[in-house]
Amino acid sequence: MPGFAMVVRMPDNTVDPSGNTEAFRAFTQSTPQEPPAASKTPLIIGAVAVAIVLIALIAWLALG
Repeated sequence: MPGFAMVVRMPDNTVDPSGNTEAFRAFTQSTPQEPPAASKTPLIIGAVAVAIVLIALIAWLALG
């Protein structure tokens, strides 16, 4: 029959991921890693900057 593709059976050499019980158990029992804690340095720098501005404002109002 011209114009038709020949259908052949695919080889059956693929690995079934669900066939390995040990790998499946390791996957299901793995705990998600927690993200590292955020650095507090920017918060401290911001608080110090606000404190300096407030002290300067109070001094300017008191001496002005």
